[in-house]
Amino acid sequence: MALVHIDGDDLVVVIEGLDKLWAFKSSLSIPLANVRGATADPGIAADPKGIRAPGAHVPGVITAGTFHLDGEKVFWDVKDPSKAVVIELADERYARLVVQVDDPRATVTLVENALR
Repeated sequence: MALVHIDGDDLVVVIEGLDKLWAFKSSLSIPLANVRGATADPGIAADPKGIRAPGAHVPGVITAGTFHLDGEKVFWDVKDPSKAVVIELADERYARLVVQVDDPRATVTLVENALR
């Protein structure tokens, strides 16, 4: 699971627990200027993931780490798709961050309000 918060002009995603091991990341910091928006999307878990490098993917259990799909890098940290949030990025290493959070609606609201 991930914690998403705003720190000044940055969106910060902190990866919790053993997910750090599976995702090969402990945190990500993205300038708000490069964040396009966020949506709660429980259906994203059914989408193709692409090639995993590095990370872990056990269908129905966990998707974590960097995945390459159609020339883009997408960061995943999801065990429970019903709590998935997609954060769209521009001019960053990743095109999207797909993370599981405690409260998807609150996380989307936090990101969208920070972009205003």
